Amino acid sequence: MGLTFDFGQLVMDDDFAGMIKHTVQGIPVNDDTLSVDIIHEIGPFGEFVSHENTYKHMRITSRPKLIDRMRRDDWMSKGASDMYQRATEEARHILESHKPPRLPEPVVSEIQGIIRETEEELGVGDGKKRKR
Repeated sequence: MGLTFDFGQLVMDDDFAGMIKHTVQGIPVNDDTLSVDIIHEIGPFGEFVSHENTYKHMRITSRPKLIDRMRRDDWMSKGASDMYQRATEEARHILESHKPPRLPEPVVSEIQGIIRETEEELGVGDGKKRKR
């Protein structure tokens, strides 16, 4: 059996899961987040993007790491990388730079004990095969 794994796809899946988790937690919908008063204040065809209320509430939307929301001209000038390319670059960066924290010694000992017991049970490693 061959097993293949794509780290770029894993990074994309993590981003998708984050967006889903954010959405499942719910998005507050009320007069404030809908900016009802601001819409009445500014009126139809008004400019809302630079309004303080827009800035205040822009963080309640999902903030994926890999989806590019640049204007097309900006995206083109920065190399026009697609989502998969960005995910693969992020995976390489993680693999090259991530330093996981050390597990506490009691946890390491327990894991090693589980491995030894399993090796003995299966008859692999230095242990002896358990009779069934």
